[in-house]
Amino acid sequence: MQDLELERAIEIAVSAHRGQTDKAGQPYILHPLRVMLACESDVARIVAVLHDVIEDTDWAPDALRAEGASDEIIAALDTVTRRHDETYSEFIERASRNEIGRAVKIADIHDNLDLSRIAQPTQADFARMDRYRAALRHLGGQLSKLADD
Repeated sequence: MQDLELERAIEIAVSAHRGQTDKAGQPYILHPLRVMLACESDVARIVAVLHDVIEDTDWAPDALRAEGASDEIIAALDTVTRRHDETYSEFIERASRNEIGRAVKIADIHDNLDLSRIAQPTQADFARMDRYRAALRHLGGQLSKLADD
């Protein structure tokens, strides 16, 4: 079995998120691609582009393993996949314990903090931003200027 390469991870993410849109009505795949581009290592980029595949699609860890995902990638993906029985705080704490997962979650939150894609942000959007800022502080990520606007 060959190791999962970034190009194949992108193909999986594009296929898995096909037809999905974000809160602004844009193709959802743009979010994992932006998160991927914010990461430095190939392993982190693979985890980033796949970070919502297990949580939001029919893909399972074993299927990704069959595609060549290493134990390191599967472990990091597990830390950035929220479980149904955990609070958001528990999820963030778990993500903070894996170096790759932590880096990907920081990039994910930074992307999610960009309200410029939402034409008319609601109170729920602003409350979500507060939760993201608290999570970012816990993860040790720096708040960008954009996040403070």
